[in-house]
Amino acid sequence: MRLLGAWFAIPLWQRVVGGLVLGVALGVLWPEGAASIKLVGDLFVRLIKMLVVPVVLVTIAAGIASLGDPRRLGSIGGRTVAWFALTTLIAVSIGMAFGLLIRPGDGIALAGIAPHLLGPAVSPADQLLGIVPANIVEALAKGDMLAIIFVAILLGIGSVVSGEAGKPVVALLQSAAAVLLQIVRIVMEATPFGVLALIANAVAGGGMAVFVNIGWLALCVVLASLVQIGVHASLIAFVARLPVVRFFRGIVDPLVVAFSTASSSATLPVALRVAQDNLGIARPIASTVLPLGASIGKDGTAMYVGLLGQFALQALGIVPDAWMLGVMLLTGALAAFGTAPVPSASLFMLAAMLSAVGVGPEQTALVVGLVLPFDRLLDMTRTMPSASANLTVATLVARAEDGLDEARFRGASLA
Repeated sequence: MRLLGAWFAIPLWQRVVGGLVLGVALGVLWPEGAASIKLVGDLFVRLIKMLVVPVVLVTIAAGIASLGDPRRLGSIGGRTVAWFALTTLIAVSIGMAFGLLIRPGDGIALAGIAPHLLGPAVSPADQLLGIVPANIVEALAKGDMLAIIFVAILLGIGSVVSGEAGKPVVALLQSAAAVLLQIVRIVMEATPFGVLALIANAVAGGGMAVFVNIGWLALCVVLASLVQIGVHASLIAFVARLPVVRFFRGIVDPLVVAFSTASSSATLPVALRVAQDNLGIARPIASTVLPLGASIGKDGTAMYVGLLGQFALQALGIVPDAWMLGVMLLTGALAAFGTAPVPSASLFMLAAMLSAVGVGPEQTALVVGLVLPFDRLLDMTRTMPSASANLTVATLVARAEDGLDEARFRGASLA
């Protein structure tokens, strides 16, 4: 029991890094031994595959249902959702663009996997038709991700607009999301062993060159995060017509908390304070927009999922066409809306995006196993544009709703 207590007392990311180091050592020093623990990696793959469908269905529906009151779908709620939808789409586009330009996944040998074939082409009309499932249960069983996302959106919207009658369903969705969140946490405890097995086999098959690409991926995350924050600055300057320097001086505290905790939820209390004290946003607007943004305002996650999707396709030798890129843009944005508030949860949403374009969970899990040991630092970086997006949208909504104290916003003294 003491050994177990000592094991769980070590932060998960440190245990994952330990698994990574052991996996590299095993793959380099005893490549034949890596094959003997392949079963552990396969089990980790199956755990991820098991969770993808329920996590996507429940968390997206629960995220939309977090509006809670149909009245919040009015002016403030409508503006909030519209702005978050726009910034999320832009974020996915930026991530995909950096992935396509810098191509961080080129040259990776993932345990010797051959380029993945997607099968016969399907016409855009048939793909669009397939978004609406003829049988919901069949779509869930097959893991038809576009159909599952469509059902999740309808379920969330229907729960909200039903008012009082829909409250039990909203409560059920939120309860189910909380339960799934705990299951995700339990599965993540197996990550060090899964990473050890997957990395050992990847190094045994492709050598140490697989890690060169992680540096390129990290560079893409930093550059894309800066560009996305630049998008927020443009919205403040040209839509809200407010001084950008004042805005970013006022939100330094939540940006620092976002980086240090890698959690949008942990940033919320600080964001609520600076929104009112530094930016002059009226309390009713701040208390509506910011909590909602903590659930659906995930620009950093959206950017990362878009980037990682291109990274994965390049690692697997897949050349996407225009239709695939469009599907990835849409599914990446929708998946980001429902990402659970736990570190590395975006990696589960990556499976949803790749599944929508025909990539199997086994290939996705190999990419996850490669990236996961480094994901904590990348997570800290990409949480900053999510925090910036939340306060940007709150400012835009307050400006439009005449709920912004411009004198306080422009004031020289910041709380």
